[in-house]
Amino acid sequence: MTAPKAQTMDIIAILEKLVSFDTTSRHANAPLIDWITALLDEQDVPYTRSRGPEDGKWNLHAIIGPVAPGGLALSGHVDCVPVEGQDWSRDPFSLTQQDERLYARGATDMKGFVAAMLAAIPRMQSLPLRKPVHLFFTFDEEITCNGARYLIEDVISRGLMPDLCVIGEPTMLAPIIAHKGRFTVRVDIRGRPAHSSQPALGVNALHAMGHAIAALADMSDAFERDGPHVSGFLPDHTTMQVGLASGGSILNIVPEQASFELEWRAVPGDDNAAIFQSITERLAPIDAALREADPSCGLTLTPLVDLPPLNLSPTSPLVSLLQQITGRNSAGYVSYGTEAGIYQQAGLETIVCGPGDIAQAHKPDEWITIDQLARCETMIDRLVRQVCLAA
Repeated sequence: MTAPKAQTMDIIAILEKLVSFDTTSRHANAPLIDWITALLDEQDVPYTRSRGPEDGKWNLHAIIGPVAPGGLALSGHVDCVPVEGQDWSRDPFSLTQQDERLYARGATDMKGFVAAMLAAIPRMQSLPLRKPVHLFFTFDEEITCNGARYLIEDVISRGLMPDLCVIGEPTMLAPIIAHKGRFTVRVDIRGRPAHSSQPALGVNALHAMGHAIAALADMSDAFERDGPHVSGFLPDHTTMQVGLASGGSILNIVPEQASFELEWRAVPGDDNAAIFQSITERLAPIDAALREADPSCGLTLTPLVDLPPLNLSPTSPLVSLLQQITGRNSAGYVSYGTEAGIYQQAGLETIVCGPGDIAQAHKPDEWITIDQLARCETMIDRLVRQVCLAA
């Protein structure tokens, strides 16, 4: 695949190309990654592709300057959320401009930042970089964040760990130093069918599901009541909800099966593993009652997503650096999750700061302003000069 000459592509032209790829997380992202690698090849930028277990899902790690550990990483995911069921007034995969706004799926979350990363390459190459600039492009952030796990494992295995990382999720270019973690679980319930006129002959999976959901609602209330409460988050405590549920087959049959999915978003200080263990213990009596009625019945808990929280110290030099560069005198907290907690767990000092408004993310007619993209380009240029030009 041939990429246009880098010298002819400004940030808007790059964004126009990026959004033209439908990288909804259920699809392969290989065509977009192929396009980026062609752009990198044209500029003689070295890179390594790595993948997860699914065909067509690729990460990309490019390096400008010395091919070495240290320096600065800029990170962006290239998958996006679906458009089905949303009332778009325009083609979501064609960039359109109206006044100062650029509309397309992923324009804000987060192909705008990815475009800024790519547009900055010629400017980076013109500098006498003493430390490398690492460019991370990841898959599946919108569903599991597993792309970031595979990428950072690959980076560590090759001895190319950066010193600092900026993830360009949409924050209106405000530094974000903490966010909640996220954990999701599917609970499958096996009962025993019977005719509804003889319910005692069956084991009702939907009734068991109701008891389980009620127990989890009590846990959710306890998080709000008892904390821990962490100032800066809204809400300031761990939250939990059941968001999907299904079961049964027909009304006059005692339901043989049911399932539901729950999630919690934990403030720093609450441990996902400990919460999962607490849930397992809370639901154990329901599981025991099912198995007592019939050994083939019971509950099965399957973890789906484990996204750790981000908790960067306010005194980190990375915080003051971003405050200086962006002109902000504060550092914020958000309740949504990012890949930053994964990188921090791996030992990479990470902050979240990128163009666009999170309020536009995942919505029909998603948009980003030209001004935010321009400001992001300035931020990247200043970051590179501050971090990678010094000896």
